[in-house]
Amino acid sequence: MVKIGSHVSFSDKGLLNAANEAESYGSGTFMIYTGAPQNTRRKPIEDLYIPEGIQAMAASGIDVNDIVVHAPYIVNLGSYKEDTFKLAVDFLQEEIRRTHKIGVKNIVLHPGAYTEKDPEYGIARIAEGLNEVLEGTKETDVNIALETMAGKGTEIGRSFEELAQIIERVRDNDRLTVCMDTCHIHDAGYDVVGDIDGVLRKFDEIVGLNRIAVVHVNDSKNPQGAGKDRHAPIGSGWIGYQGIAGVVGHELLKDKPFILETPWIGKDEAKERPMYEAEIAMLRGDTSKRFGGQFLEDVERLHFHFDKEDIHHRIYVLQTWELLKSDAKARKADPREPMERLYDMLIEQRILSGELSEEAINHRLLGWLAGKEWLKAL
Repeated sequence: MVKIGSHVSFSDKGLLNAANEAESYGSGTFMIYTGAPQNTRRKPIEDLYIPEGIQAMAASGIDVNDIVVHAPYIVNLGSYKEDTFKLAVDFLQEEIRRTHKIGVKNIVLHPGAYTEKDPEYGIARIAEGLNEVLEGTKETDVNIALETMAGKGTEIGRSFEELAQIIERVRDNDRLTVCMDTCHIHDAGYDVVGDIDGVLRKFDEIVGLNRIAVVHVNDSKNPQGAGKDRHAPIGSGWIGYQGIAGVVGHELLKDKPFILETPWIGKDEAKERPMYEAEIAMLRGDTSKRFGGQFLEDVERLHFHFDKEDIHHRIYVLQTWELLKSDAKARKADPREPMERLYDMLIEQRILSGELSEEAINHRLLGWLAGKEWLKAL
């Protein structure tokens, strides 16, 4: 069975809270930050409910070896500023020790940004930092999973070649793995939709598929090569459900944990909800078991309705994103993204039961966005 889950909260009761949230989505794995990703404030390891979390995970069938920690965003090993670089090295070492005490084997890291320097400097500086970090954490068995990046700003990791160059310069590179992000590599210019076989083949030639430790599963709000890094719910972006399913179901990635980082959505920002439960069930292939037959009947009803309106799921999504990107006047007049527009149509025309929550309606929209091929395959 596919090991798929999402980012979950580590607040309050730490690992116990994370395990319970993951279980509520039907997850087989999950990803955490050991504290707020924007700062260095951290609870003592004794206050993270680790034994209780491990017990809850076991009850849900989640193996601690499959979960992942993500390093905080403030770590920038590419910085030329000595204080920023030292903070990155010291804090990343501390995060690795915390990851080790939790029992997790991989911590995902955005490699870093070269800011006012150049890519060559950034690659060398990141390698220098990784050498220091790994040298200072030899007592752990934690790997650093370098994340593939979208190419935004001056970030390093926008190409497989950049990752390979970093890895080659690190002495203890047996402890370097890779986190492949579908939105990031799509936005960086790789053809996730039309040639995932070729993408993985190229990665294997340059870096090595054996290095992949985890895959972040996200759709994208931007076209291939945009270099933007804006995630979308599965099926509602430029990659689309079939493109994402082609990654999750790929034979070369079958043993990897897949982690969703898709945005929470809702008409009221205070009441936004994640789409993780539906995304997990759909990509794992147990939607009917998770949601029941009425869910699939409702998705069929959506196909019937939108067919009458001559609205095709992929054409609608891509045309809406193109409009929002290219027409500033139209975007200002109506900034709603594809899923919100579709949701408003359904509410206005009362297509589904009025007893369904906003979250439940959006789950069914994800089913429609997956297309008739997904529905027929169930």
